[in-house]
Amino acid sequence: MRTWRYGDPLYGKFARLCAILAMLASTVAACAGDQLAQPLQYTGADAASLKAGTDDYRLAAGDKLRITVFGQPELTREYQIDGAGRLAFPLAGTMQARGMTPAALEAALVKKLDPDYIPDASVSVEVLSFRPFYIVGEVKVPGSYQYVPGMTVLNAVAMGGGYTYRARENNFLVRRPSADGVTQLAATPDTPLLPGDIVTVRERYF
Repeated sequence: MRTWRYGDPLYGKFARLCAILAMLASTVAACAGDQLAQPLQYTGADAASLKAGTDDYRLAAGDKLRITVFGQPELTREYQIDGAGRLAFPLAGTMQARGMTPAALEAALVKKLDPDYIPDASVSVEVLSFRPFYIVGEVKVPGSYQYVPGMTVLNAVAMGGGYTYRARENNFLVRRPSADGVTQLAATPDTPLLPGDIVTVRERYF
């Protein structure tokens, strides 16, 4: 078996071949990792669900609401869903709001108030601000940021101060909370985001 030594005429070619093989192995590993992510499921209905007060949007911790009880100014004000997904409301007490739509929360509040406290109560729930999203990985200022309806992964990167020099700029991972836990999704710069998403900007391999 031949032993390769520095100075050997073929040593340089052998070293370059090893470097190329290592680079190819890294690329294959990166592609395999990408294939593990599920394709992003996103439709126009998701964007519509972000309009304040629609029946499709699911409430969660961090959402800020304006709840109006008609004819009851002392109950009409801003409320926030706490870290456990609960809403503390006068007369109704503390109730679980996580996973409810605004319309479902309206119905639940009416049931709590009518008839014991406010006969024929009429309640309106409006989402004032959505829970934040998070961006981590190869951005200059990772952290949590206020969600803005209609934003994309690229908007999130800009809010995080832009890419670091090690960032992969065209392929991302988004972890999205759901009723079944957290779903991992493949994403591109143009992928729309939802409140609570966790965006990971990955490191390039070379």
